[in-house]
Amino acid sequence: MKIFYIYTALLTKGGADRVITEKANWLAEHGYEVGIITDTQMGRPPIFPLSPKVKLHDLAVDFNQEYGHSLPIRILWYFKLMGKYKKELKDYLYKEKPDIVISTLGRDLDFLTTIHDGSIKIGESHIARLYSRNFHLLEQKGGVFKLLAKYGRWKQERCTKKLDALVLLTKQDADSWQGTTKTYVIPNSLPFYPQESSTCENKRAISVGRLSEQKGMEYLIEAWSYVHKSHPDWKLDIYGYGELKEEMTRSIAALNLTDVISINDPTNDIIQKYLESSIYIMSSRFEGFGMVLLEAMACGVPCISFDCPYGPADIIRSGEDGFLVEHLNTRALANSICQLIEQPGLRKQFGEKAKKNIIRYSKDNVMKQWTELFNGLTHHQ
Repeated sequence: MKIFYIYTALLTKGGADRVITEKANWLAEHGYEVGIITDTQMGRPPIFPLSPKVKLHDLAVDFNQEYGHSLPIRILWYFKLMGKYKKELKDYLYKEKPDIVISTLGRDLDFLTTIHDGSIKIGESHIARLYSRNFHLLEQKGGVFKLLAKYGRWKQERCTKKLDALVLLTKQDADSWQGTTKTYVIPNSLPFYPQESSTCENKRAISVGRLSEQKGMEYLIEAWSYVHKSHPDWKLDIYGYGELKEEMTRSIAALNLTDVISINDPTNDIIQKYLESSIYIMSSRFEGFGMVLLEAMACGVPCISFDCPYGPADIIRSGEDGFLVEHLNTRALANSICQLIEQPGLRKQFGEKAKKNIIRYSKDNVMKQWTELFNGLTHHQ
């Protein structure tokens, strides 16, 4: 079976890049013919190691050219680039004739189902519908931006209806897509499962993620200001980069937390950082799934998270391997952190349970669901 993924470029140390790379690698190593089609890789190496058995094909349509212009010029560039993108993608699919093409609901979704190359078209969403393509940020601006977001959502739904299947990460998100096309729920898999586990004895907590509006790091900083009053000897390490770094740095200084909260660049040695930590904290406004929770739990680190849409409630078994707390309630977040700090026995117990419970997301378990979907769709074609 020949399976192609469509993705803009494998250049970000983010969840989607790693998930796509690992799925492609697994399929290629298990006898499938796999390709990833990008548009703006432009000769740069993938951020995560790609199996030599996976065919990476870049269409070399540099969408960055549309930025930095006035709106009318930008619109002209957009249509020019989209025209080229559609032609290049269509020609390549007709040439390669894959059995299955998987869209990550990017710009290709606008026209993918009009390419009649004989392939089954599957959509794969890495973010919850409500927050797809940052439509929610346009809506918050109001006025003409709200109208643009409304049009974008309408177009996305219209195009999604024409897909043969849509795969979501959580049942909660799948419910929001009811009435479009046939939906399936397949979670992401563990990116790693080290033999070692955290001792849960170091007086360190950790949080990993982009320093952006989505991740709600300001709530984490506020919660830590409460934790610090009772436990000044504990430290919080944040790993990530993003547009809110300076704002977060100022907030940390204003709360006199500079000595106990550090903001660090993303690291290639994140497993070791988890193993050196005793608590993982997620303060997101929303998630597509919450891969960092899987990562931390695989390292035997108990997790505390807002019960945000979507993902944490599927991953954390609250009171067994971590805590879910009321969404955006910083006091509740701080209280749960303090509880694990003050009860080292419970902390270690949660960590041990986390390591065991998270095995349900192993690659083999998750990829079995994907291969069953592929087989089912091709047999019913």
